[in-house]
Amino acid sequence: MKILLTSAGRRGYLVRYFKEAVKDGEIHVANSDPYATAMHFADESIVTPLIYEKTYIPFLLKYCEENSINAIVPLFDIDLPVLSKSKRQFEGKGVSVIVSNEEVIRICNDKWETYNFLKRNGFRTPITFRTLKETMKAVNEGSISFPLMLKPRWGMGSLLVFDAENEEELLMFYKKIKRNIPKTYLNYEAQKDYDKCVIIQEKIVGEEYGLDIINDLNGQYQNTVSKIKIGMRAGETDCSETTISEELQHVGQRLGQSIGHIGNLDVDIFLNEKGAYILEMNARFGGGYPFSHMAGVNLPKAIVGWLQGRDISCNLLKAKSGVVGFKDINVFSNDNINEAIVEMRNKTESRV
Repeated sequence: MKILLTSAGRRGYLVRYFKEAVKDGEIHVANSDPYATAMHFADESIVTPLIYEKTYIPFLLKYCEENSINAIVPLFDIDLPVLSKSKRQFEGKGVSVIVSNEEVIRICNDKWETYNFLKRNGFRTPITFRTLKETMKAVNEGSISFPLMLKPRWGMGSLLVFDAENEEELLMFYKKIKRNIPKTYLNYEAQKDYDKCVIIQEKIVGEEYGLDIINDLNGQYQNTVSKIKIGMRAGETDCSETTISEELQHVGQRLGQSIGHIGNLDVDIFLNEKGAYILEMNARFGGGYPFSHMAGVNLPKAIVGWLQGRDISCNLLKAKSGVVGFKDINVFSNDNINEAIVEMRNKTESRV
């Protein structure tokens, strides 16, 4: 079994998890940045064109064919719609792409579509607007009140997220987000509707949880893992504790069955006296997955088993309650890092 992890970035831990799951195979890592740390944990690594370049998919197809890759697991939001759209091309070459269909990816990557999907299906979620006019109308009518949250409609990692305490800050942050989106990688998807590329939401107060909602490769619900977030940094969970909650388990099952995603659905939730409010959904391994893994869940091993057509024990996807996990900053060096980077660049140039 040979698996290619695309846009792996700094997720060296996922490389290790997949290597443990395919002891008799290989884990390849692809990234457009030769300095991405996950590249140096893989059996083989390659520098790719940028995701939104026309050469990206042909490059990956050729790499998969030359290296007998069996499956691709994308790890970055921007990668998901591109690979989902190209899924049949890879399947035609015998490569399984572990990604949800285009509609699921569209719903998850677009926070306005996330809001509409959740409302249609009866889930609690923050009241959301796309314009200042609609927002201030709701404020004046008393249906929402400050503080309000502003964020890019196609955003991730808490990039350009602001908390507005009044109308003056609302206008300032709205303009700031629109001005800065073109300077970031968020610009790629924001081009779909730049005039409405910012969303404004009511601020929900409560305990913050992360869910890993697991479906199999046919989109059939398997389990929900709940974690209370103890520490956060730059939008990613630094410390959390696995927990058992009947309400969150029920929400996770309903959501997994409603959307029919493939693999992991990373979900941010606030829980208060009114119930569970879903904020965001990411149709991929999220930054909180390692806490599920260290509590006994092994989704990489399950994915490998599903790809091989084997039955998977339900225990493989269950987490122990009360496991507290931490992330740390590790520093490492590679004596041959310069040579490795040059070699990867040469491989890239020879394939484009």
